Amino acid sequence: MVEDGGDEFLADNQSADKLLARAQELVPVALDNSREVKGFLGRWKMIISKLEQIPSCLSDLSSHPCFSKNTLCKEQLQAVLRTLKETIELAELCIKEKYEGKLRMQSDLDGLIGKLDLNLRDCGLLVKTGVLGEAMIPLTVAGSSAEPEAGTHSNIREFLARLQIGHLEAKHKALDSLVEVMKEDEKNVLAVLGRSNIAALVQLLTATSPRIREKTVTVICSLAESGSCENWLVSEGVLPPLIRLVESGSAVGKEKATISLQRLSMSAETARSIVGHGGVRPLIEICQTSDSVSQAAAASTLKNLSVVPEVRQTLAEEGIIKVMINLLDCGILLGSKEYAAECLQNLTASNENLRRSVITEGGVRSLLAYLDGPLPQESAVGALRNLVGSVSMEVLVSLGFLPRLVHVLKSGSLGAQQAAASAICRVCSSTEMKKLVGEAGCIPLLVKMLEAKTNSVREVASQALSSLVAISQNCKEVKRGDKSVPNLVQLLDPSPQNTAKKYAVSCLAALSSSKKCKKLMISYGAIGYLKKLNEMDIPGAKKLLERLERGKLRSLFTRK
Repeated sequence: MVEDGGDEFLADNQSADKLLARAQELVPVALDNSREVKGFLGRWKMIISKLEQIPSCLSDLSSHPCFSKNTLCKEQLQAVLRTLKETIELAELCIKEKYEGKLRMQSDLDGLIGKLDLNLRDCGLLVKTGVLGEAMIPLTVAGSSAEPEAGTHSNIREFLARLQIGHLEAKHKALDSLVEVMKEDEKNVLAVLGRSNIAALVQLLTATSPRIREKTVTVICSLAESGSCENWLVSEGVLPPLIRLVESGSAVGKEKATISLQRLSMSAETARSIVGHGGVRPLIEICQTSDSVSQAAAASTLKNLSVVPEVRQTLAEEGIIKVMINLLDCGILLGSKEYAAECLQNLTASNENLRRSVITEGGVRSLLAYLDGPLPQESAVGALRNLVGSVSMEVLVSLGFLPRLVHVLKSGSLGAQQAAASAICRVCSSTEMKKLVGEAGCIPLLVKMLEAKTNSVREVASQALSSLVAISQNCKEVKRGDKSVPNLVQLLDPSPQNTAKKYAVSCLAALSSSKKCKKLMISYGAIGYLKKLNEMDIPGAKKLLERLERGKLRSLFTRK
């Protein structure tokens, strides 16, 4: 039996060199005793093979010049000594057959094999982490040294190494330290973080302790939000445990896991993986039941997933449409409502069946109600633009679609105005609807949009006007505007960047029946533009050019 005095070598005041010497003494003793055992041969054979690997591990640890100064080395040697002492004790019990039952001894030997595995693994990791390259500098000293950043990095490397080495409680303490450091100095943590550290954190997400899982997901959430290691997180398998935390974690765990998925789902490939790992249903449940922050993060994640066309049908089958419409009506934060509108916009972009589902669930009414706010959002208008072609004119009018369009054209962002003009293009398939749009007051607002700096905005506004001026009532409205002709003539610019020119030609052709408008066109240089557009074979340019040139000729004769 190992003498009781052997415990003195596990005391904290022992130097690393003394601990190493003691371990080197005990390895041959443990091996000799293990080889004498006659029972449980399979298990002892495994134990012997692992004991034979310990000398090389000890050699690797001790070969570095900073070995004696490194706290982790000392702790690792103490762990090895405890395992060697237990090996000797169990071997002696087996040799003398003085153990309490065969099953109990089998269990003890299995536990010993696990400890030996952990010792060998931890020795290997300790060498690989790079922490042996620096002497440990206490935080208080690091803060006052000539090179504070190097000292800080050294401490952070130790915390990160401890996440991978030792028993769960030691990892828990390291995690606490890392959480505190990240609150104060996230930049330096990111500077020294390696892939093996990410792998260790991902493993801790499945720890049996809820507190460890909660603290781990807090760190992972910070890492995901930093935007610096998404690929490592995903490749190390972070998605399944995050989804499980969304499903059944604590309130904090759910929140942090959902925010992590929100950030990671911005990649289309990761979005597909989240769907593949069963993440849709837990996220939908968060939207229905959780607090404002988690709800907004879940809605944003589902919005990110809906960007990927091939998963939209799966999302619909999980009930996302009804949930998003409910968020539009009752979402706690404005952000949740905005994400819901974006999600509906994505879902209805190209799938007629999904459009029908949104309409059936009352989505048009909810989207219109959402637009009543002081700053109508582009996403809601975009979703309506996708839907209007599948809704009858009578229903749109009865739901107050046209006043909302006017509100967006007056008060919305440029993107929202562009989506509204696009909706006008889609909805104006009948003379009656064109008349109603004109009467609602959209025309002056569309004329103003022709002055926008963005080419795509000018294009869709001119396209909407070219459709509306097909009826005389709207044409008269355009003619009355002081800026109508000047703005449209500016859009005759023949440059390739100007994609509104064909619509401008169409609008000006409709206005050219008015002598006043023709004079204005000529005075603003329309003929020069049209000559170039005629050479480019822009539809209608030749006919409008001839009309203006005839008018100019008559004007010359009249003056004479």
